[in-house]
Amino acid sequence: MSNGAENSGTSSIAESQEVSFHYIRRDEEGRVIHETTALDRVSFSVTPGEFLAILGHNGSGKSTMAKHLNAILTPDAGTVVIDGLDTSREENILTVRRLAGMVFQNPDNQIIGQIVEEDVAFGPENLGIPTEQLRSRVDDALKKVGMWKRRLSSPNKLSGGQKQRVSIAGVLAMKPKILLLDEPTAMLDPHGRQEVLAAVHTLNREEGITVILITHDMGEAAGADRIFVMDRGQVALTGTPREVFGHKEQLEAIGLTLPFPTQIAGSLAALGIDLKKNAPVWPFLTEEELLEGIRNAAEEMHPDHGEESRIRGGGRKVSDHPARSGEEAPDASAGSAQRDPFTLTLERVSCVYDAKTSNPVRALSDIDLTIGTGEFIGLIGHTGSGKSTLVQHLNGLIKPTSGRVLANGEDIHGEHYNRKMLRARVGMVFQYPEHQLFETTVLADVCYGPKNIGKTQEEAEAAARAAIELVGLEPDILTASPFELSGGQKRRVAIAGVLAMEPEILILDEPTAGLDPRGREEILSLIERFHRERGITILLVSHSMEDVARFATRLLVMHDGRLAMDSSPAEVFAREEELREMGLAVPETTRILRQLSGAGLPITDLAVYTPEETAQAIAQALAKEAPSADVVRNGTEVLHA
Repeated sequence: MSNGAENSGTSSIAESQEVSFHYIRRDEEGRVIHETTALDRVSFSVTPGEFLAILGHNGSGKSTMAKHLNAILTPDAGTVVIDGLDTSREENILTVRRLAGMVFQNPDNQIIGQIVEEDVAFGPENLGIPTEQLRSRVDDALKKVGMWKRRLSSPNKLSGGQKQRVSIAGVLAMKPKILLLDEPTAMLDPHGRQEVLAAVHTLNREEGITVILITHDMGEAAGADRIFVMDRGQVALTGTPREVFGHKEQLEAIGLTLPFPTQIAGSLAALGIDLKKNAPVWPFLTEEELLEGIRNAAEEMHPDHGEESRIRGGGRKVSDHPARSGEEAPDASAGSAQRDPFTLTLERVSCVYDAKTSNPVRALSDIDLTIGTGEFIGLIGHTGSGKSTLVQHLNGLIKPTSGRVLANGEDIHGEHYNRKMLRARVGMVFQYPEHQLFETTVLADVCYGPKNIGKTQEEAEAAARAAIELVGLEPDILTASPFELSGGQKRRVAIAGVLAMEPEILILDEPTAGLDPRGREEILSLIERFHRERGITILLVSHSMEDVARFATRLLVMHDGRLAMDSSPAEVFAREEELREMGLAVPETTRILRQLSGAGLPITDLAVYTPEETAQAIAQALAKEAPSADVVRNGTEVLHA
């Protein structure tokens, strides 16, 4: 096999042959104390111009495999070949990294420039791109990820999602043959996610760049040419999206799920409505395919509908619906009866970063907000809208430039106020909380917070044991090193460290980022249980419209540093056009039901947020009366608009 980059006419641009890799941890004397098999004889090939998605649970080996594809890691056994180059040969490493550009999940690992455009220019400049081409490459890449207007900003002043866009632009500017993306949209708002994915698909389709996308988003994977599913360091499934998503039981056993349209069609089948019978494709992967299937079902169930038949009305407005489908207004008294009232209030709070410099950044403007005892609040907004800045004001991590933050009516920045105790009452779980673990054992790590607020060692250990039980971990994990745990276990331990301080308000900033579907569901269910059983006030910051719709009873929407909306999820998601202008979206289930209702199907409940509830709403509407074929087809066409 040739070592030259010119050997690009091979049938595969990336190939793994029986690759195995182990992570080894040694003690100070060099003895092996822990070994983990990350890859176990993995073989596959990727053809030039292919769009490949890699799925798998946390710890399945996805990211380890990606790091082998651009020679960050080299195999313990087997070979990886990129465009004809063996990655294990020292002389090939730089060329391989130029050919296979990598975008990591955490953008802070890549950003090095003082301003955005300098950072994006760094890679192509090192490749020797002429100056006259460099400017156009940088501008083009920044426009594709929606960051051109921030080209002169410091990366340090960007939100996590904005930094991720800059990282992607930096790789796009190098125009690699292979684009490796490790959860590139995990920290992006819906609009940003759509922009980035559209840019990546355009590069793949129009410029022939091979794309390898690691994702936990089944909808993103559904748009690939082919999918690899990894499980315990091996390739468990491979095929087209339809082939892979046809293995529902196997995917669920691995800890994965199906795209929303696929789930809804499956739930309809369980209710006796078989969309597969007359479907041109199966399983359904997109909203358009699902709506076409419902059209066919409508025709079969109601063949007597003529071309002139139209269903009028048939569906109350979402704004008339209570907070969540099937729920009355939330009653926090059951869980919070044992707690004294604890209220946080923001009075005309504004925050300006670098206020005394020539380039001040206004992060918050005149925020008035009250958070009461026992609420479950969702907080959404585009990247850079001020969400993280807002929540850090709630426990005194940031002092307002103007305005006041009050806890039970007392100014938390008053001269004699005890902010250390405030932070025990208002617990904060940051993005990627497992990065905050630092002690030698889980017990020591979880005890750190309670001891820091004055508890004795005995009291701290009792609180730690209770918190570990609360997050669903076994007591014997207390003696383990935090660094030997799985990703999901680490996140639970980090949350336990906050819960051990027995907070009355728990703020979670993107707590499910980077988790596989099973891990995300487990964490969200835990949070909901804390709220229901303990009466803990929850403030959940998320880019997932589906998550906040399912769990929150009140929704705050931030936009450009202002509180744009404060209402129930149903009322907020009724304002779809306004949300879209803010870079947000409605939950996918809401969008599907709204299209069907607009097409004439008598949907009686638009504010449902799970595939099962959505299928029930559709089934009930079909059982009553179905619209004509043309009406539902028009609803399908709306999705293409």
